[in-house]
Parts: sequence; C-alpha cells; structure tokens
Amino acid sequence: MEQSPSDTIEQIAARDSWSAEDHRELMSQLFGATGASDTFRAAVRRMEQDNPDAGGAAALKIGIARYMLGRPESALDALAAGTDNKDRRYFQGQCHKLLGRYDRAAEQFRMAADRGWDSGEIELRLCELDALSGNMEQARKTLDKLAGKQADNADYHYVRGLTEELSGDGESAVAAYERAREIEPDHPAATFRLAYYHDLHGQDDLAMELYEECTSGPPIHASALLNLSVLYEDAGRYDEAAYCLRRLLAANPSNARARLFLRDAEASKTMYYDEDQAKRIAKRNAVLDIPVTDFELSVRARNCLKKMNIRTLGDLVRTSEAELLAYKNFGETSLKEIKDMLAGKGLRLGMELEEEQAELESGEDAERIELTFSSQGSDQGVRATPIEGVEFSVRAHRAIEALDVKTLGDLADKTESELLACKNFGQTSLIEVKQRLAEYGLELREVS
Repeated sequence: MEQSPSDTIEQIAARDSWSAEDHRELMSQLFGATGASDTFRAAVRRMEQDNPDAGGAAALKIGIARYMLGRPESALDALAAGTDNKDRRYFQGQCHKLLGRYDRAAEQFRMAADRGWDSGEIELRLCELDALSGNMEQARKTLDKLAGKQADNADYHYVRGLTEELSGDGESAVAAYERAREIEPDHPAATFRLAYYHDLHGQDDLAMELYEECTSGPPIHASALLNLSVLYEDAGRYDEAAYCLRRLLAANPSNARARLFLRDAEASKTMYYDEDQAKRIAKRNAVLDIPVTDFELSVRARNCLKKMNIRTLGDLVRTSEAELLAYKNFGETSLKEIKDMLAGKGLRLGMELEEEQAELESGEDAERIELTFSSQGSDQGVRATPIEGVEFSVRAHRAIEALDVKTLGDLADKTESELLACKNFGQTSLIEVKQRLAEYGLELREVS
C-alpha cells in the first residue's frame, strides 16, 4: 500500500536532523497534497514545543521549517544556533534574500559553497542576487559563462528570465520563465515572476491562475498571496481574498500590509463596487512598480538608491526624506532629483507611509472595528485565523492548547482569569497573549 504524503511528512519530521535533501523531499510531498500543509504545520509546532532551547541539529530542522512557512526572521534565529554546515549557511542565505539583504545573502551562500554545497547552484544564487540588486552586467557575465552546462536547469532559465525582466526585456523574460516551467512545472520562483509579469500587463485571469499555482504549497510566498488577494478582490471574490490574507497573517502576524488589505477585503463584502476606482488603483499600482532605473538620474543618486535596495517608485513613496538624507553621500541635490522625478508621476516621498498611517487611524472608529473584527461568529475577519499559525512561547502555547483554543476568536473569548487559572501560566504569558491579540485588533473578553 502506497504511503500517504502526510505519513511521509511525519516520518521526515521525526528524523534527528534535516538536510537539503529532506527539504526537497518535503516540498515534493507538500505541493498538491490535500491536508499535507496542515500536517506539516502541526509537525513544526511539535518540534518547537519539544525543543524550546534548540541547538545543533534540532535548531537546523526548526530553522528550515520556519523558512518553509515564510517566517525568515524567526528562521534566522533558529539557524543561528544550528549545526554549522552547508545546509545551515544555504538556508541562512535564502532567508536574507527574502528579507532583501542581498550582501548578507551572498556571504552566506559563499560560506555554504565552502562547506560543500554545489558550486554550480551557488553561482546561480549569486547571479540572482546580482540581478535583484541591479548589477545586470555581472549577472549577464555569469549567465553567459553557465549557458553550456546549465542549459537544462530550470533555475538557470529562471535567473535569466529575472535578469531580462529587470533589464526591461519582458518578452525574453517570459520565454525564459516558460522554459524554466517546462523543465520544472512547479518551479515557485519562475511561476511567481511569470504571474507578476502578466499581473502588471493586465492579464488578470492568467496571473491569478499562476499565483494560485505558486501558493499551493510551502514555502509561503508573501508577495504572491498579497497580489492574489488583490486580484480576487478586484474580481469581487472577497472571501477568497480574505482567505489568502489570513494564510499570510497566520505565518507572519506582523505583516501590516496584509492586515490593512484584510480590512479592505472584509469591508468590501458590504460595500458598493466602484469600477472606476478599481481602475484608478490598478493604474497607480502599475506606476508604483516602475523601476527607478527607467529614469535619468545622476550616478550618485542611482548608486545610493541601489545600495539602499530602493528599486521601484513604490519603494520611494514608502521612504521618507529623512531616511534618504541620513544615507551616506546622499545630499540635497540628489534629494531634489528624486522629488522632481516623483512629482512628474504625481507622487512624493513618504506618501504611502502617510496614507497607511491615516488608514490605520481612520480604521479605529467604532463602525470599522465592528465591521472588521466583529465577535459575532468565528468565521468573520481575523477571528478565524488558526491558533497554530500564530507564534507564542512554549509556555503560553501549552496553556492555550489545554483550553482547547483553535482560533484567535476562541482565544479572544477567554478572560484573564481563565488564562491565569491554567498551570504555569503567569503574568508574563498573559502580557504575551494580549500583545498577540492586539496585533490582530482583538482583546480578551472582559467579565461583565
């Protein structure tokens, strides 16, 4: 009798240590298997409970698992205490890449190669980092050097596609991404970039289909879930939009944008759909995705933006004047260049930060709070978020588990006294629970 994916996942989870081979085996089981992701999440939770102060092989396992769940910061915390081998360094590099720390990612990938990781794959990872950081000349040199021996490698075609896309050659990028998917149909990175390209060019149905593919299994792809939620909302599929955002928040409760989007998705269920407004939003989003390299800027301004990892107009409107001026060698002349460039598109520095703050503040009125975080029915808003996807200390989680709490809504329905009555649950755990609930706009029930 053939073993089920869930059984295989349980067997891998029980191994004393994990390597890249275990990661690949897990990925093959997780994609497309109903219920496999839930099994994996439960297994990771047990690992964390059984090893609260993990080090060595156990920490490496937990770090790889957290990376797969889209939690790069907490993955790095675990990996730092893991066995210092090629696997640890490789996944540290992947986490830093997800966080946009390309120099640190490159350092970790090189250390992985020194410890025995495949040098050809590391060359591709470094080439990818060159493309992401805007060093297209070096990326092209590496790709040309690898063309012969990597022609049948899906990763090679993905990186070539990324380089072409970020250089402005969309048609060549699409061809390369499609070639990567011919070799490896489930290639997550190529699938996402292809979806994103079609998304930007108004091919919503195709983009939606591709985003759905690359969110069908771990690792959790935050950008794919966010973009897919926007497409669902534009199509009037508000429940599906909210589901995407709850998935993301379950993995990363601190994602402020996901919380804002979830409010909008929930509110849209009872609001009139304004097609003209949706078109204006889509047009603005397209403008925000324009690379800064498309504009004529001085060498100094261009280099400073590159080093600050500011790649699009959207990155700029999320950056304040003070942040730019605080950067070494960035002065008033460069600032004026940037402001003039943005003004030409009807934008200004820091405007999105101001809008997000205004949205958060305006969302605090009683009507919006009731609409979004109503306590009537555990299927509304973030109350339906599974508790297993929210990070708690081991002590707090054990107490919550003892109370048979399944969702954030269940937890919010408890009182302070109910929690404090649990064995080993003290004021420190109570403060932690209150902070977690506050991140979702919830609070413990008060005794009337």
